[in-house]
Amino acid sequence: MCFFLSLIPATFFVTIGYFVLFASSKAEGGIKTFGLVLAIWIFVIALFPPIAGAYLTLSGQCPIEQMMKEFSTRGVQP
Repeated sequence: MCFFLSLIPATFFVTIGYFVLFASSKAEGGIKTFGLVLAIWIFVIALFPPIAGAYLTLSGQCPIEQMMKEFSTRGVQP
């Protein structure tokens, strides 16, 4: 469950990264290089939420799953 929720911020960062990459392709000189480097950094940052979400999901430490299990033991319907 944490993995699927981590795709939301990853999608946001990838969208911003493509916007920066597109904007830098229209620029010239040093701004173009800076935009390219910034876009690469944004793409790298976009990798962290899915990696963290996969780790939490696979290790069983996802607080969302624990909360849903707690609701099911109390008889509360999610």
